[in-house]
Amino acid sequence: MQVHVTFRHMESSDALRTYAEEKSARLARYLVEPIEVHWALSVEKIRHIADATVVAGGVSIKAREDTPDMYSAIDMTMDKLEKQVKRHKEKVKDHKSHGAEPAEAELAEAELVEAAEAEPSTGGPRIVRRENAFVKPMSVEEAALQMDVVDKGFLVFKDAATEQVNVIYRRDDGDYGLIEVEAG
Repeated sequence: MQVHVTFRHMESSDALRTYAEEKSARLARYLVEPIEVHWALSVEKIRHIADATVVAGGVSIKAREDTPDMYSAIDMTMDKLEKQVKRHKEKVKDHKSHGAEPAEAELAEAELVEAAEAEPSTGGPRIVRRENAFVKPMSVEEAALQMDVVDKGFLVFKDAATEQVNVIYRRDDGDYGLIEVEAG
């Protein structure tokens, strides 16, 4: 298991780094190696924010919490991660029991980056959050499985078969839609 801890807007602390690494070890019970856990610990005024991304077996799971205390933020983030990992494990287990095997793909890496609020414009919409996704190839079926795990309305991924960037999104009726992007 590889654990990376990044400190933003605060001094790096070996105690916090060790605490996050020890808490991350709990995920090894549920996930297949190799596992990568990326922690981003930051402070904004009185908010202590713990943001974690777990990448294992082609699935990327994210969680984020903010509290007045960094240790409790890490604990609450780990609780969210464990809940999502357990849910993913059950879905994969249920999926395999129906005879279909999930397709294999390289690990997908993603990192959530909070951007500072953009300067207010004259009445138009403003960007208040930026997310950078570093995608690697995966099949459409894997993307659909990952959509079941993450609590987002869409997922950007690179199709392993066509090498093109695609977007899978959750429709109002519960099904998924696929946008195939072609450079023109």
